[in-house]
Amino acid sequence: MTNLLILQGLNGLQFGILLFLVAAGLTLVFGVMDVINLAHGSQYMVGAYLAAAFTGLTGSFLLGLVCAVPLALGFGLLLERLVIRRLYDRSHLDQVLVTFGLMLMLNEGVRLLWGSAPISVEMPEALSGSIPVWGNLRYPVYRLAILAAGLAVAVGLWWAIHRTRVGMLLRAGASNREMVSALGTDINRLFLLVFGAGAMLAGFAGAMMVPVVSAEPDMGDTVLILTFVVIVIGGIGSIRGAFVASLLVGLVDTLGRTFGPILLRSLMEPDAASQAGRTLAPMLIYILMAAILAFRPAGLFPVRT
Repeated sequence: MTNLLILQGLNGLQFGILLFLVAAGLTLVFGVMDVINLAHGSQYMVGAYLAAAFTGLTGSFLLGLVCAVPLALGFGLLLERLVIRRLYDRSHLDQVLVTFGLMLMLNEGVRLLWGSAPISVEMPEALSGSIPVWGNLRYPVYRLAILAAGLAVAVGLWWAIHRTRVGMLLRAGASNREMVSALGTDINRLFLLVFGAGAMLAGFAGAMMVPVVSAEPDMGDTVLILTFVVIVIGGIGSIRGAFVASLLVGLVDTLGRTFGPILLRSLMEPDAASQAGRTLAPMLIYILMAAILAFRPAGLFPVRT
C-alpha cells in the first residue's frame, strides 16, 4: 500500500505539472488580456501533433521537440494576429463563440492532415527505463523528466514575471491596461507576446506528453476543462495560484481514482465499491473546487488589483 501511495502520488504530481504547463498560458491570457480562449486546449493538441510529425521526420524526439516548440509559438502568434486581436473589445460571449468555433476548426484540421487514428511516438532512448525511488519501487525516468521540465518552467515564469521589465508590464497591464498604454507601451505588442507565450507553453506540454499518450484529435478538450478548473481554484491571473492548484487537482484526481474504490470496499461489496469509485472519482476535483470557492470565492491566490 505504501508503494502504491508513493507511485500514485508521483503520477499525480506529474499530471499536475502537465496541467500547470497548460494553465500557466491560459491564466496569463485570461488575467492580462481578459480573453476567454476555448481554443487553448487545441494548442496543446497541435503541439503533440507537431512533435509526433517532426519526430517521425528526424528520427529523434529531441529534434522533434526542438522543432515543435518554436512552431507552436509561431502558430499562437498567427492566431493572435488573425483572430484574437479582433476580440479584445468584444464581450466574453463573443469570445467564447469565436474561440469555440476555432477549436472545432482546429480539431477538424488535424483530422484532415493526420487522420483520426492516434499517432504514437517512441520513448526517447536516453530517458527510457526506470530508476529506484523507494525500496524496490521504480519509477519511469521520462515521467521524472516531465516533472523536472515543469518545475523549471515554473521557476522561469516566476523570475520573468517578478524580476523583469516585461513582467512588470504584464502585472501592470492586468491591473490597468489603459494606463499602461497611455505611458507609451504598445499594448498590442504586449498582448501578442502574452498569447504567443501561452500557446508555446501549451504546445510544449503536448509535445512532452506525446510519448506517454498518443496524439489524437480532441485530446485537448479534456485538458481544457481541467485547466479552467485549475485557474478558478488558483485565482485568475495568478501563476502561483495556477501552480498550487495544478498540483492539488493532479493529486486529488489521481489518488481519488486509485484509492476511492479501495476505501469504499470497507462500506460495500467489492463490485459495488468499484462501480461507485469509478463514478465518484471524476467528481472529486469539482467538489474540491466548490469547497475552495465556498471559503475563498476569488481563488487561493487572487491577483491584487
